[in-house]
Amino acid sequence: MTDTPLLEARAIVRRDAERGQLLLHAASLALHAGDRAAVTGPSGSGKSVLLRALALLDPLDGGDVWWHGQPVSREAMPRYRRNVAYIRQRPAMLDGTVEDNLRYPYALRVYRDVSFDRERAAALVRAAGRGDDFLARRASELSGGEAQIAALVRVLQLEPQVLLLDEPTASLDPESSRAIESLVLAWFEACDSGTTQRAAIWVSHDPAQAQRVSNRHLTMRAGVLGGMDANAETDANAEAPAAAATAPPETRPRHEGKQPATQPDPTIPKESPR
Repeated sequence: MTDTPLLEARAIVRRDAERGQLLLHAASLALHAGDRAAVTGPSGSGKSVLLRALALLDPLDGGDVWWHGQPVSREAMPRYRRNVAYIRQRPAMLDGTVEDNLRYPYALRVYRDVSFDRERAAALVRAAGRGDDFLARRASELSGGEAQIAALVRVLQLEPQVLLLDEPTASLDPESSRAIESLVLAWFEACDSGTTQRAAIWVSHDPAQAQRVSNRHLTMRAGVLGGMDANAETDANAEAPAAAATAPPETRPRHEGKQPATQPDPTIPKESPR
């Protein structure tokens, strides 16, 4: 572990733009290479707000996000988002095949220095327990779990340094959940510590999963980020369905089923194709 964090939040704050309500109280966090942090807490407690703030997808109302020891400037934003990837619950897929979706990012200017590697993509697909024929599947025919696998492969092939995983297995069947976990583990294990630095934050409602995928445990309650305490597991088990129903769209659980083709994830930089 190096002294300088890969990613650091310094007292970042988020407010509801209309009501002025604090969604995220001043939160500070340092994520070093090799860190695999799990965040648990009740539905609606601000876990997704935290991840989206770290990804700089939403404007901050206070504090700063630092990357490799430097505050992230507007000019550095494309490079930052290339290296810090946010994975949401409900992946958005383009029309066409899985391979079409995997090729899409390489049409953007920010990735003009790299090209699609089909063998690399196939290896990632195999790490998730799927065959090479998965690349030819139609995106509109994928189940929720299969769509999440495709979306995660689309990100991992781009070699980010940090993953921000926003309940990527919520409401998926156990087999699909373990496939996602295996895929993220393979991404970590492929890291050459001499040349590559990687870290992740995984939001989960499942205490057992949080323990499996992490070496650090953080909690979120009413917009306040804290460390693991004796009540964290109890709170995670006591989440109320009613709270989930009133949570922001990105935090609500979804049901397994066919995944409609929609627009690409907002985490892929919005640019014109080359």
